Order: sequence, then structure tokens, then C-alpha cells
Amino acid sequence: MQPHVTAAISEAVLDELAACGYGRLSMEAVAKRAGVGKSALYRRWPSKQDMVIAVLAELSVPAAEVPHTGSLRADLRAMLRAVHDWLTHHRIAAILPDLIAEGGRNPALSDAIATGVGQPRRDIASETLTRAVERGELRADLNVDVALDVLAGPIYWRLVVRHAPVDDRYLDELAEFLLRALGAD
Repeated sequence: MQPHVTAAISEAVLDELAACGYGRLSMEAVAKRAGVGKSALYRRWPSKQDMVIAVLAELSVPAAEVPHTGSLRADLRAMLRAVHDWLTHHRIAAILPDLIAEGGRNPALSDAIATGVGQPRRDIASETLTRAVERGELRADLNVDVALDVLAGPIYWRLVVRHAPVDDRYLDELAEFLLRALGAD
């Protein structure tokens, strides 16, 4: 498969998702926008859902990577910045609310998003918290799953639900709050 064709298709998927949403996205429209035949899409993905999840994962999962500074405070601040930057990415900001709504109507889509996009992002963040536990900066009995929800939730709520700004001061204050909430030493 030709990488430039796959890249054109990925761009078309993101453009179509932003323009018309998941429910109205069609393989035909993606192929037309990418300048390829539908067969080029089906050679890569067996379904619309598989195509969308693969393209979103390609954009979203690497965005969760943060440097390992050796300090929970710095790692946490970088994680919060990564969540912010992902949620404010022009394409994610346009696509995510529709996907969440569609996921409410389509449990298979919701599960696929959680498995293909959400869980890999959580796995990356989990490594950061696990390293902090190993360094003794967080309690050994930390519930990492709950901690991850608490880390991402405030930024998501503020940006996606409240449509309120998130600036560096907010991220700094949130990081300090979370350090206390997580019982950081």
C-alpha cells in the first residue's frame, strides 16, 4: 500500500468527520475527497468504523506521549498539557463531541473508541503514574484507573462541556491540586 494514498485517505476521513459527523460519513465521500476509489479504503479497513478508529488512533495516541522527567510534578504537568493540546487540536475539537454523542447511540462505536483510542492513551499515562509509584512519589496502593479519570476529567469538562478557557495558570493550579489529591510525597 502506498503511504501517500493512506495519508490522503486519513486526511479525508478527518475532514469528513469534522464536516458531517460520524453518522453521515460515508466511504464514498471519503474516497471522493481523497481522490481514490472505494476499493483503496476497503484494502486498508474492512468497515467505516475500523477506518475511523484507525485514523483517530494515528492522530490521538502519539499525542499522549510525554517526556519522562523523573519528577511527578513535571510529568503530571506535561500530561495535563498533552490532554489540553489533544482536546484543543482543531480536528479533535471538531470531531470529539459528535463521536461522543454517536457513541451514546452506538455502543459498538463507543467500545471501539475506548479500545482503539482511549485505552492506548490511558496505557501511556498509566506508565507515568506507575513510575511515580516506583519512585515513592505516590502511594503503592494508588488506584491508577481512578487517578487517570481524575487527571483528564477536569480539562475535558472545562473545554468540552463548559467551553471555558484553559490557560497555563489553570494547568499549573490543576497540577498542584492533583498532586495533593493523589497524596504525592
